[in-house]
Amino acid sequence: MDLAELKAEARTAAFAARKAAFARGQGQAAEILADFLAGQSGKVLAGYMPMRTEIDPMSAMAAHQGPVGVPVILGPGQALKFREWSPGCAMQEGAFKAYIPVEGAWVEPQVVIVPLVAFDARGFRLGYGGGFYDRTLEGLRAKHPVIAVGFAFDAQEMPEVPIEETDQKLDFIVTESGVRAF
Repeated sequence: MDLAELKAEARTAAFAARKAAFARGQGQAAEILADFLAGQSGKVLAGYMPMRTEIDPMSAMAAHQGPVGVPVILGPGQALKFREWSPGCAMQEGAFKAYIPVEGAWVEPQVVIVPLVAFDARGFRLGYGGGFYDRTLEGLRAKHPVIAVGFAFDAQEMPEVPIEETDQKLDFIVTESGVRAF
């Protein structure tokens, strides 16, 4: 089995685990994330608009003391850009049906809340397969320090995420049971 097949198989299992966890609710996960982010006050934060069964970071994003951006997909094979977001701002459907602000300044994050399908104890994540966050984190980290914070349900942890050379490691993972540093 090649790496692409291993990742596809891992995604199938992880989506099922995430769906079951989503049905049970996220408990105190957003509050734990907000408490963690309080230590990043004043820094530019990138969050995301949750889709389907993704864990929801929006209340933690709204509580952040500093600029907050959300990802905008410019096209296949490109890094993400982040448009400034605030609660209640006008939104429109963007690529992959992810909602993005209708207008707003482009911001460059120092802290990125990273959605994921699965993660492991080494700090690696399995995304959707487009490589958007890996390219983005690599580019940002080449310019300045960036903290990558995975946000997930405990049930999304797997023994070992299949990785390749381009996969970017998380610095932290926040789940409903707490924060882990890598």
